[in-house]
Amino acid sequence: MKASNTLWFVWILGIGLFSTSLVSCDLIRRKKEEQVQTPERRPVARANDIYLYQDELVGIVDQNSTAEDSAARVTSYINSWIRKQLLIGEAMKRININEAEVERKVLDYRYSLIGYEYQNYYVLQHLNDTISEKEIEDYYKSHVDNFILKQNIVRGTYIKIPKTAPRTSKVKDMIFSKKEKDQNELKSYCLSFSVAYHLSDSAWIEFDKLVVNSPMAEIPNKIQFLKTNPFYETNDMDFLYFLKVDAYKISDNVSPLEFVKEDIRNILLNKRKVELARALEDEVYENAVKQKNFEIFDR
Repeated sequence: MKASNTLWFVWILGIGLFSTSLVSCDLIRRKKEEQVQTPERRPVARANDIYLYQDELVGIVDQNSTAEDSAARVTSYINSWIRKQLLIGEAMKRININEAEVERKVLDYRYSLIGYEYQNYYVLQHLNDTISEKEIEDYYKSHVDNFILKQNIVRGTYIKIPKTAPRTSKVKDMIFSKKEKDQNELKSYCLSFSVAYHLSDSAWIEFDKLVVNSPMAEIPNKIQFLKTNPFYETNDMDFLYFLKVDAYKISDNVSPLEFVKEDIRNILLNKRKVELARALEDEVYENAVKQKNFEIFDR
């Protein structure tokens, strides 16, 4: 998991630095060329003695964008360009810029960006995104210590309804009923009258998220509350609250598989992406070795 996150972070960091370096190199290049306005190029902004021209805005706006969105995007780009040019201009006055080093970094980031784009394309073309239940279960069992709960979770029913709602006295009976007719009626009732609800199913949910904006959110000892209240009913000035807890897990215990299933699915997908990207690098390198497409000279 750490390797996966690290790889994508490095690519993203490289792209960000590449963009910043392009700006600084652009400033250096323009200073070298001692830019001047020409009749053929219409300037749209100036920062110190550096100009941004109309033709440099090509591609910034999506062709499908509305006129309003296009204008806003261009304005945002121009303002960002001015800020960067002013900052880089100030930096060049205050510190010595090693132009060769900047150029080298730009090339490094350019190659990283191109490599990332191709790897991303390759991964999308070859990725098998089907993760079996057995794969998920096996990973869970092998890494169970990585799935310690950081919060209390519950399975159950939670309903918040206005005091003015009809038939509030029947809500508790519907919650406890096992009859399909009553369960369907409860769902219909919640859709019509509740402000918030979560009906009992196999899904686990964080207790704090479930009872947010209710008096139960202010309970000081939630662990003790869950242990002693399989059903809880309360109210405030405007609403009635019903909570039926079918099962609960306390923080610092191992998470149920169902609660982390999607997390594991994403972990396994990311592992496959990393493996594909690494396999691509190895394949390209090995082919180049066979075809003698590179060599290292004595220094």
